[in-house]
Amino acid sequence: MSFHHFSIEFFPPKAPEAFKKLRDARRQLYRLSPAYFSVTLGAGGSTRAGTQDVALEIHNEGQRVAPHVTCIGTTHEMIREKIMEYKSQGIRHLVALRGDLPSTYGELGDFRYANELVEFVRAETDDWFHIDVAAYPEMHPQAASPQDDLTNFVRKVKAGADAAITQYFYNPDAYFRFAENVLAAGVDVPIIAGIMPITNYTSLARFSDTCGAEIPRWIRLKLESFGDDLVSIREFGLDVVTRLCERLLEGGAPGFHFYSLNQAAPVEALYERLQKSGYCVE
Repeated sequence: MSFHHFSIEFFPPKAPEAFKKLRDARRQLYRLSPAYFSVTLGAGGSTRAGTQDVALEIHNEGQRVAPHVTCIGTTHEMIREKIMEYKSQGIRHLVALRGDLPSTYGELGDFRYANELVEFVRAETDDWFHIDVAAYPEMHPQAASPQDDLTNFVRKVKAGADAAITQYFYNPDAYFRFAENVLAAGVDVPIIAGIMPITNYTSLARFSDTCGAEIPRWIRLKLESFGDDLVSIREFGLDVVTRLCERLLEGGAPGFHFYSLNQAAPVEALYERLQKSGYCVE
């Protein structure tokens, strides 16, 4: 069985010495020939310069890149300058997000929601950019209700988004129900499943509690039982996430966006496991 989409996400390091590790990781992952590499942007635009630096490095190395562009705390002129810089470099793919609120609240800027950012990019650049937006199969943690979250997603797509990338999840039924609801709402765009490899339970649990991604109880209990045995955690995690990917493909998901956390080995292991199971990228 084949799937249509495979991409990988990086984040810009804050420490200078971590840039070499990122370069090594991404050059390993270049061999997998993903459709593109996305580069995140920190809360309140805190890594804006790093995001651009990493994105341009990847682009100049001949790979397709999709830098994140967030609108919280920005002005129209700031966004215009950024997207025109990317356009001048020949980059044609963006991930357009509202962005996380900074820990110290300041001015929200000229934009409040991601649909406003998508509308602005379209008005400024027409169809130059392929635009991805975020989707939350288990509901955005700040949404008032699942219906409000769905309404917000539909608004982003109708503003001009081409596709969506989901928050990571471990319950495939949540993805399928979300995709059904999107279609029922009259929207038909590819919804790429965001996949988080499991390599460290403590950090995964902490991050999941923050971003609202559920770790099913049976997975939590099994991971907790391993204690500090990282080898067992990674082996079990690889089994769990491989099966998740298989179920998603069997149910019609178009493909995956892997959250690498700037590590090559977990993504390579998952990709190889899928290949051994008979799955490959078209």
